[in-house]
Amino acid sequence: MKKTILLISLGILSAWSVRAMSKKAIIPLTTQVVVEDTYTIIWNGTSIAYHFVDGNWERAANYDYQFSVMQKRYDNLWKSVKTLHRMHPDYDWKAGERDQTMYFELAFSSRNDSVISDLTSSLGKGKGFTDKEFRKQTIEFKVDDLSSFVPYDHMRITQEYKYEEGVLSETVFLFKLKDGKEIPFMKNEEKAYFYMKGKLDKAPTTFNNKVSKP
Repeated sequence: MKKTILLISLGILSAWSVRAMSKKAIIPLTTQVVVEDTYTIIWNGTSIAYHFVDGNWERAANYDYQFSVMQKRYDNLWKSVKTLHRMHPDYDWKAGERDQTMYFELAFSSRNDSVISDLTSSLGKGKGFTDKEFRKQTIEFKVDDLSSFVPYDHMRITQEYKYEEGVLSETVFLFKLKDGKEIPFMKNEEKAYFYMKGKLDKAPTTFNNKVSKP
């Protein structure tokens, strides 16, 4: 019975996701297109999905996805565009399109020797906190324009930037907040590797005529 309710809820979520993703966007404040304006990192990774069912986290492999993030860091401002793609053949489209794009903008400031942030995104607005080197970060926000039938209304993103290893570990936690209590719905465990501007000594790949056609 609970799994039936879950599928119905995801169906409602799907309808919302397609509609919201197509309408919501942040209007840029400049028409200028530049490359050498900031410190840019490209993140490339994968996510493993879990549903919270009967008090336990259960794997939901058909909701796994691969993703990339273009993160542009200014002095105290980050602008990130995230794209994700669900590759699993049994994905049921109940969390929206297979391919989705999201925008996140973080404005950092200091308060009582702590670094805090204000989030503006294509999903909603919120706040966060981090350390001065941006190694561990938590962001939480209420998701905009959700039906009351959708089984979550908040998201919490926790990140650990392991710069020396070139790795980002991240958990995206979806939950409903009711009477001050968190009701878990789903989480995505993400791991990504970063790429930065550089030069190559030669072409990174070459055609291999010994490989058979796929």
